[in-house]
Amino acid sequence: MNDTLKRLPPPSNPDPSMWVDEAIWGHRLHDEQTPWLVYLEFINIFCYEESQGTALFESHGYNKLAYKPAKRPYLRNILFNNPNLDEICRVHSNDTARWKAWIKKMETVQGINNPNFSYLKDHFHSFEEFCHIVSIIRSTSLETDSNKRWTSKFVFPYGESSLYEDLDKKAKTNDRRFFGRTGEMLYLMLCRAKRRTELAKMLKEKTLHKDSVWDTIIRCLQPAGDDSDRSERANTFIPYESHPSFDKLAEDWLAILSLDMPGYDALPHLVNLAGLHLIHYQLTISEQVVNRGNPVTLVCEIVAPKKTLVRELSCETYQENNLLSTQAVTAYISGIINSEEWKSAILSHDPFIECLGILKENVLWPRRATDYEGPNNQDQLLADFRTAALRRHNQHVGNIHRVYGKNIGLVSRRGTNKLRYAPTDDLLKTLLFANIKKRMELHFFLQRLWDRYGIILGDKEGEKILPKDEFDKKAFQANSQRLEQRLLSLGLLNRLSDGCAYVVNPYYLRGKND
Repeated sequence: MNDTLKRLPPPSNPDPSMWVDEAIWGHRLHDEQTPWLVYLEFINIFCYEESQGTALFESHGYNKLAYKPAKRPYLRNILFNNPNLDEICRVHSNDTARWKAWIKKMETVQGINNPNFSYLKDHFHSFEEFCHIVSIIRSTSLETDSNKRWTSKFVFPYGESSLYEDLDKKAKTNDRRFFGRTGEMLYLMLCRAKRRTELAKMLKEKTLHKDSVWDTIIRCLQPAGDDSDRSERANTFIPYESHPSFDKLAEDWLAILSLDMPGYDALPHLVNLAGLHLIHYQLTISEQVVNRGNPVTLVCEIVAPKKTLVRELSCETYQENNLLSTQAVTAYISGIINSEEWKSAILSHDPFIECLGILKENVLWPRRATDYEGPNNQDQLLADFRTAALRRHNQHVGNIHRVYGKNIGLVSRRGTNKLRYAPTDDLLKTLLFANIKKRMELHFFLQRLWDRYGIILGDKEGEKILPKDEFDKKAFQANSQRLEQRLLSLGLLNRLSDGCAYVVNPYYLRGKND
């Protein structure tokens, strides 16, 4: 393994049943946690740490993060566990009867001991106004068409009063299915970025929205002290003190937050960039573990009406990258087998016991008697360990590249039956807003996307990295021309009389920093 990055020791009492994926990338990347939910988990942590005066600062040392997110059971029951509002409005004709009937029905809600919703009568002029506000907030909630249980549904992050953690089906304890610690990893990544202090200030100003109109409305749905019952969350781990991916993520977020962008419009771009950089982090670390020395490459097709060479290469690079994390797990296991410690164990008087001890110490396997039930043979032990590690990897961590890529608009099947890199308009906007201050010639923009993310859209970038027998200048020129047309239709490109095409950032032009 290429170990040029300074690695941190694993925790003394790690949670997982096997320490392989975690040793490579951290604890933990989780595919069921979409980029939006990653952001929500992150902003919950940031909000708490900001209240403690330690935002984006690991005050207790590396991998010692401990925070207490809110639960907000009253808000969640009102929005997502409250099917009676319309019925009560129809059945009862006056406010007094409506409030009385509704509060009675809410006496048996989950997650609250001795619930009392009578405070709402003082917060709203009428029951009808209350119903109207609830309807508006519901309509703007994240994943409104999701069939997730009500304890895993989330308000749009209007401000501090909208933030809370994922809970189990009884609304009592934390559930790691949808807040699976990837947001905690994102927080630690930004704690280790060079521009963390600057970013912490910008995030506080631009994302917490304390006392904004919408935050005040959300707060009106809650009683005082609704978030007082908080439990501590801890044990997240990232194995590197620093990494270029951490710095690039912070720089991109700062670029977005610095724009003159209205209201909450910046948040989808932060989410897209979080997903993109988590993908890039996984791919970059995988390349370093495999030790091939290749740069991360994403050949992206601007969707064409028919099959092109760029589409074929996009499919190929997607497939190669999609297998990369599995190859990293295999390489990591090979590193254990090729170590001097393992070789000495093989030559010992009891190789099975010695090899078993090495696996228990280094990868925490086997932990239970049922983890390995084979013969006392080190070869079979190793074979079973490799099978278990790859099976576990393919359940969640191995899906990050595909799932996050589709969620942020990087990976698509549009126009074909194969997945490939084909960025959507929304992702192109995100990349443009994060990388262009005022304006930039199109060919410089394409160069920057290559330098920063490994994204290949034009012929000059393709020629640098692709073998001559795979490179077709005209195909890539046509691809960049389609990009130009896309940006022009979005109002993000100007072609001047001298023939130069300029990509423009309208939010920079409207700002005071021009």
